[in-house]
Amino acid sequence: MAMTVRPRRSVLYMPGSNARALEKGRALPADGLILDLEDAVAPDAKALARDTIAQAIAGGGYGGRELIIRSNGLNTPWGFDDLRMAATSGADAVLLPKVESADAVRQAEAVLRAAGAPDSLRIWCMMETPLGVLNAKEIAGASPALGALVLGTSDLAKDLHAAHSRDRLPMLTSLGLCLLAARAYGLAALDGVHLDLNDDEGFAFSCDQGRELGFDGKTLIHPKTIAACNAVFGPDADEIAQAQRIIAAHADAAAQGKGVVLVDGKLVENLHVENARRLLALSEAIAALEAA
Repeated sequence: MAMTVRPRRSVLYMPGSNARALEKGRALPADGLILDLEDAVAPDAKALARDTIAQAIAGGGYGGRELIIRSNGLNTPWGFDDLRMAATSGADAVLLPKVESADAVRQAEAVLRAAGAPDSLRIWCMMETPLGVLNAKEIAGASPALGALVLGTSDLAKDLHAAHSRDRLPMLTSLGLCLLAARAYGLAALDGVHLDLNDDEGFAFSCDQGRELGFDGKTLIHPKTIAACNAVFGPDADEIAQAQRIIAAHADAAAQGKGVVLVDGKLVENLHVENARRLLALSEAIAALEAA
């Protein structure tokens, strides 16, 4: 399946109960905002947060940023009301927490559709438990409404009894399994958060590692990390120029009936051309987002 090319370099979690933060989100350079009803909101503020998010989205002003509402689970007192609100909120997607089965996706989708959700509303899944990771393939293929898998590495590390090491060696199996599932079903894949806001080097390493692994972008917990994240996950001028050379050389070879294409001394195959086109499309989408 072909994944929709949309910038998701930086996707920032924002507390749904904080109207001032949601207002500031309209001017932040993040590609997407996760308006959170779950971890960032105390139990006695869930209803207020629901109303605050609904009003913020209705007020507009977010430009081309992707808006995602993270709901509470359907096994909580708030989950059903969260999904009913999200269904007609105008958000681009709903992020389900701690997804562990395809049935959980389908149950949430049924609630959303019954509440009037449009076909365009995507479902994103948090992959943050060992069982969820082991069932990543089934979850990714649960419904055509799926749009992304989002790694919840903090909760996953806790459940794995794993260390938060800089190289994230304890996470690599989980990251790889979720990436495989996402790519197999044409979904976006977003890396987990970096918790230490004072560790700039560690954050940069995790961004570089995430891009090398194949993630589309990273989830963030503070606006100060957006620019660095965008720089890593967005194509730079050299990459864009190389992509243009690959596409031009391939077109020229095809016009001459040649089956072998060399660019910068390297053999170019159809896969490289496809990736070059995707990179240029992403570059154009980023420019459009930043101009909105």
